[in-house]
Amino acid sequence: MSYAYLFKYIIIGDTGVGKSCLLLQFTDKRFQPVHDLTIGVEFGARMITIDNKPIKLQIWDTAGQESFRSITRSYYRGAAGALLVYDITRRETFNHLASWLEDARQHANANMTIMLIGNKCDLAHRRAVSTEEGELFAKEHGLIFMEASAKTAQNVEEAFISTASTIYKKIQEGVFDVSNESYGIKVGYGGIPGPSGGRDGSSSQAGGCCS
Repeated sequence: MSYAYLFKYIIIGDTGVGKSCLLLQFTDKRFQPVHDLTIGVEFGARMITIDNKPIKLQIWDTAGQESFRSITRSYYRGAAGALLVYDITRRETFNHLASWLEDARQHANANMTIMLIGNKCDLAHRRAVSTEEGELFAKEHGLIFMEASAKTAQNVEEAFISTASTIYKKIQEGVFDVSNESYGIKVGYGGIPGPSGGRDGSSSQAGGCCS
């Protein structure tokens, strides 16, 4: 299937926060309660539409264990977007966000769009991290923020698509040289090489929902 653009994503965060479950919910619309630990990296893809253009998301789900950290780092290069995930019921996964973010800033390109996701919001009765804390962390570090549930699918679609909208908006604004694939963006059929897009004006509100 042809696409206007292909965006490469990575999903990062501590082990057990639900990274693989988020990916599976987005690509297959199903929840798998028992999931083997990701060894190294897993991969999924899905087509979405932004501004009437077909966009393919190529998503790399990385292992959260410390022993795989060096493998994970190699996937930062050439990623247009990252989903940084913590578990709202486990404070230590929130406390480790700064270290994940430092990794991302060090190894990824400076214009990578990062979405912070507080996963497992269906377990609000076991919440250990408040929504406000998540919002504050995102605001302080220039991230987009959402709470989501891989189990109920709440905000899963929105998280992936909102990230893509922000990347698309950056393309329209000429932030990326899309001929350089190291930014994690590939122009397909119907894509507009270079920042000359946005003729229809509608792209400017693409990322407006995620302030």
